[in-house]
Amino acid sequence: MKILTIRQPWASLIIHGGKDIENRTWATRYRGPLLIQASAARDVREFTEARWRGITIPDELLYGGVIGIVDLLDCVPSHASPWFTGPFGFVLAHPRALPFIPLRGRLGLFDAPKDLFRQLNLTERKIRQPALPIFG
Repeated sequence: MKILTIRQPWASLIIHGGKDIENRTWATRYRGPLLIQASAARDVREFTEARWRGITIPDELLYGGVIGIVDLLDCVPSHASPWFTGPFGFVLAHPRALPFIPLRGRLGLFDAPKDLFRQLNLTERKIRQPALPIFG
């Protein structure tokens, strides 16, 4: 399984706020389950853009670890989603929250460490459980 590191608040918006596209400057051929890791980096510009979009950001965002899982359905050069800004959009579906596990991020898609599944106690039921919204 692959992991993608994403800055907050976008990582939490994917898991809890209906963000169905992750924009990247690069394309991927990977399709399938994708763990979402919230970056440890904090950038005020990301929050400014989210507020400009009218998003109320909760105080309890997590940083520096895996927060959930989605299904990466496609990688497209355009999309009707209001989240698409391009040049490539990862089409995401079925977000599910997972217990927070601290993990050092990397650039690009990377393989999940083998012990991560044991730490997360991942089961088929947990992988399929939908996430609850936390954004107003």
